Order: sequence, then structure tokens, then C-alpha cells
Amino acid sequence: MLLRLTGRQGMLQRIAAAVVAAALLSFSPAAAQQGAPGGQWPAYGGDHGSTKYSPLDRIDRDNVASLRVAWRWESPDNPIVTANRRTLPAIPDAFKSTPVLVDGVLYIKTSLSQAAAIDAATGETLWTFDPGSWEGERPANTGFNSRGVAYWSDGRDARIFLPTGNAYLWALDARTGRPIADFGADGAIDATQGLRRPIPRRDYQLMSVPIVVGDVVVIGSVVFDGPRFQLDAPGDVRGFDVRTGEELWEFHTIPQPGEFGNETWENGSWEYSGSTNAWGMLTADPELGYVYLPIGTPTNDYYGGHRLGDNLFAESIVCLDAATGERVWHFQFVHHGLWDYDATAAPALLDIKVDGQPIKAVAVVTKQAYTYVFDRVTGEPVWPIEERPVPQSTVPGERTSPTQPHPTKPPPFDRQGVTIDSLIDFTPELRAEAIEILEEFTYGPLFEPITAAGDDGKRGTILMPGAIGGANWHGAAVDPETGWLYVPSRTQPSVVLLAPPDPGTSDFRYRRTRSGGLRGPRGLPLWKPPYVRLSAFDLNGGMRAWMVPLGDGPRQEVIDHGIPDPGPLGGGSYTGPLLTKTLLFLGFRGRRDSPDLGFITREAGAPVDPRALSTTPYLLAFDKATGETVHALELDVAPTGTPMTYLQNGRQFIVLAYGAANDAGLIALALE
Repeated sequence: MLLRLTGRQGMLQRIAAAVVAAALLSFSPAAAQQGAPGGQWPAYGGDHGSTKYSPLDRIDRDNVASLRVAWRWESPDNPIVTANRRTLPAIPDAFKSTPVLVDGVLYIKTSLSQAAAIDAATGETLWTFDPGSWEGERPANTGFNSRGVAYWSDGRDARIFLPTGNAYLWALDARTGRPIADFGADGAIDATQGLRRPIPRRDYQLMSVPIVVGDVVVIGSVVFDGPRFQLDAPGDVRGFDVRTGEELWEFHTIPQPGEFGNETWENGSWEYSGSTNAWGMLTADPELGYVYLPIGTPTNDYYGGHRLGDNLFAESIVCLDAATGERVWHFQFVHHGLWDYDATAAPALLDIKVDGQPIKAVAVVTKQAYTYVFDRVTGEPVWPIEERPVPQSTVPGERTSPTQPHPTKPPPFDRQGVTIDSLIDFTPELRAEAIEILEEFTYGPLFEPITAAGDDGKRGTILMPGAIGGANWHGAAVDPETGWLYVPSRTQPSVVLLAPPDPGTSDFRYRRTRSGGLRGPRGLPLWKPPYVRLSAFDLNGGMRAWMVPLGDGPRQEVIDHGIPDPGPLGGGSYTGPLLTKTLLFLGFRGRRDSPDLGFITREAGAPVDPRALSTTPYLLAFDKATGETVHALELDVAPTGTPMTYLQNGRQFIVLAYGAANDAGLIALALE
């Protein structure tokens, strides 16, 4: 491991002062549910409830066009990747981290699992800590990846909790970046140890941000997502003492004998099944002392014949007592999951008023394009969630659940299931060609069962949304002042076909096999637009407020086919949302072949080269009430991490991660 200290001694003293200041900044349980307090950003999502909201208002619709780059920070990964490009087990992909901010200091985790402290006013690096985890094997599943770090203070000491790609949890002194010697073994916990069975380190990593509730730090994990065998690494969630690193509790996401839900894993499948992990973002209500876990799919994602039953607590939200790890309540979004519908987005906490009654709520957006809303104290659904019959599987050995839960409110935020009416219809000829393509596949409503090769001669089953459709780990933002929820989403199906694997390479009866792509007629999409969208919901009534397409998508291709300009169709890459008192922000980059984003604000008559806009990244600012694009700020780097905001020396800053490989860092924006 390597510790680097830089910057002025006075700045280090200011970090020390942050420890005392933190106790005075109203990081109280009540404030935790009202967005980021006091101009700070002390948690990944702004607060423990992952609202991604700040009440700051110095940047508004009247001056947002005056935002300019205030400083840049280059990741300490960059020289490592440059020097070791040929020997690294993998090259870091997009830098997806979001920093936390406490009293003038930003703290962040890099893709190679380094930690850094940064002067929030200037972007100067104060210290870095490199545990050297990048020198080992490629981290499980997603490779070198990052979300961020967790901050904790008791008003005297302050610690940064750093999760690493090789599955260690480090506790660092926030003042100096040095490991806390009496935490775990010389400052770290080996998370591969203490599980209920031994696991290979290559199959397990810590990627997402830990969450600290009181004196307990809670961690989830990433488990390798392409297992060849039924025996797989467990995804249990654990709580540790923030001071000593002692394990305080372990919650079995696959219930063991004598535990609630064990009977939902039939034929002893609880013993060998794995995954069922909390790899997304965790949230908490410090006032209640509860932590909320989004749980993923069991082994394997698409065939459950070796794990018959409903499979609690897979694809569920689980509320635990953070002090003890005891289950308080749960709700399963998908019974006996077969569609890779992991619950990944952070459950967002907010207070709403429904029919005149105040409710402490938690809202979860999911891959299946539903928003599930519960009373976060009791787990009771705010609106009825109906168990509706769904089609049944014909794959040998499989037994699908006869019903699946469907929320009655709010309405879905993206396309669900496939019908003829889903298909592109710019012209009758395109519609006819789309129908011909569709008939090569199995398709149907949400939860259409996956078929096996040879069942019907089809090329596979279309899942809509697919594994990376709907809402993913970016999640949503909520406005605690209005009770509105904002969610970006993608209309992207998966095509899945099952086949028996080679018995010498796997003990599964069926695994997913290669199914090929899914292209529409004449190179156009198969579906009606929009293909990427941003939606807002008033959760006081469970109603959609507005929806707008994000980006142009294949607009030019449609025009090139002689079709009148259809306007923005939606398409491109986006970050998670950031909310302030005045605006909604989102990092965005259009498709490379898209001629125009369709919503760029500029002076009337100003010349624009449409092709120049096709790869240009932006920070978009939206009107929260209408979805109108107030301004699109052109950037010279591609935004990859969810933005955050804070107040420093009287200026409001917006900071977001950018880049990949050996060109990654942070960019800070502020008014001129």
C-alpha cells in the first residue's frame, strides 16, 4: 500500500477541523431525510436516504448558462494505467464514482480502489492512499469499478471507509489518509473471510459504497455473474463495528435452516445457491436505525430448475435493524427470478402525504420499469400491489411462479413486454418488416418465460425491459420538499435462449446461450420511441407528472429514410440525476451517429454544425416542474459519474466524474 500526502499544512489542519465541524453540521437523523445538509454532501446520494437532493439555489435557470469549469482533478489511477497497461489484468472502464464532501474536503474512490482527499475550492490533492489492490487479479464481474467511499465521524474522530476490488474494507483517518491501525488487521477487513463457506477472491469484490448507521458500517458485495456451477459465492450482507472492525452480524440473503424464508428454497437449494447479493446502493434511516437493502438475482440468472421455490430474499427490498442485522420487513419484487431483474437502485427515502395522511416512504425503481412505494417503517405498500397471473415456463425442470407482483401506482416509467403494437410504425412498410422480424422470436408480456433451444425453432425470448433496461444502479432522485421522484430510464430489451451446457464444464441443466442481436427493419430500432427517457412522478398521488425523451437517438436515420422529422427519439448515455432547489441536472452524451441532441439551447440564429454535436457531452439542466431543458452546458469530457453539489466559500459547485482508462478525473463547475 502507498500513502501520498500533498498540499499545505494549513489545509491538513482544516481537515482536522472538519471532524469537529461535522458534529455541528446538523447531520441529524431528521436532516438525513431532507437532502444534503448545510451545503455539504456527506454521503454518496447526498444523505443516508439517497435523495440526491440539495436545497442549494445559487445556480438557477437565470444564471445556469454562466457555469464554467472552476477546476479539474486528475485521478491518481492515470499514471498507473499508463505505466502498466500491458500487465494490468483489465483496463478500467468508465470512472463512475461520486465524491462525498465534508467541510471543504472531497473524498473519493478511484477505479483502481485508491482513496483521495481533495480541496473542494481548488481541486488540489491533499492525500491519496493506494492499498495496491490493482496488483492482483481482475476484480469480480465488473472489473476495476468504483462508486465511492463512506464518511463517518463521532465529532472527535473521522474515518473514510474504502471498499476495494480485491474485497477489503479499509478504514482511513480522514485527516491524513493513513489506515486506522486498530481497525481489523492493520486498518482493513478481508471480506472474503467469515462467510459461511470459502470463496475464491476472483469471484467476489466490494464495489458499491458502504453505509454507516450509528456505529455500524454495513457492506454488500459483487459476486461473479456468470457461474458455471450451482455452488456459488453467497451474497450475505454484514455489519461491522466502525471503530474496531469486529463483525457484529451477518444477514443471510439466502435463509439458512431455521431462518425465515428457508422453505422458499426447495430441495436443499439453500445450501449451494449463491449470488442473491446487494451489489447496488444501500440506504438508511438513522432516526429509525434501519438499513434498506436492494437484493439481486440468485445463481443462475436465467434458469431456476436447481432452486425451485420463490427464493427469498432474492430480488427484494429488505429492511434490517442496523444495530442487530435482524429483519424488520421485506418485499419481493420478483418470485423465483429468471430475468436478471436484480434490485440495484438505492431505495430512496422521502416523506409524502397521501389522501391527507403523512407517510414516511421508501421508493424503489427497478429494471422492470416499476416504482414500488412502501411505508418505510412498516413495509406496507402505499398503494396496492397486485399478484397477477403470468405465463408459465415449458423448459424441463423449471417451475415458474404462477403470479408476480404488479404495482397499481405509480404507472410504469418505461416500456414493459412486447406486442405488435410495440413495433416501429413510421410507415406501413417498416411496420410490416418489423412484424416479420419479431416473429423469429418468442415474445409476450412482462415476465414472459424464457425458452430453450429447440422448443419452437425461435431465436430466443425477448425480455422487455432487459437486464440493462428500465432503471439500473443510477437510480432516481427525490425532492423532499415536493414529494416528486425523477428517474432516467432506457428501453433496451434482452434476447435470451437457454441450452444445455457441456457436462464437462458445468453442472447446470441449462444456461444462457449466445442469441445474437436484435435489429429492426433497415437498421432502425424494432420499437416505437422514445428509447431513452426522463420521467417525473408526484408520489403524493402516485401519478406521472411528465416524461421527455433524452437525446435524439436515431432521428437522422429516420429522416434519411424519407420520413418527416419525428423530433427527438431518445438515445445516448446518461448519469444518475442530481436535484437542487432550483433545477434537475444530468450528465449526458448523445449517440455517436446522432446529428443533434434536439434540445440544445442557443442564441437564435447561431450557426450549429449538427455533426459536431453527435459526440459532444453535456451537463443538462431541466425545469423540475415541466421537464423543459433549461440549458445544455457543453463539456470537453464525457460525464460518467452521478453529479453532486456543495457550497464552498460562498460559491455553489457541481462536481462530476469523467473519463476512463488513463484519462479519468473530476471536473468542477461554478458560476463565473
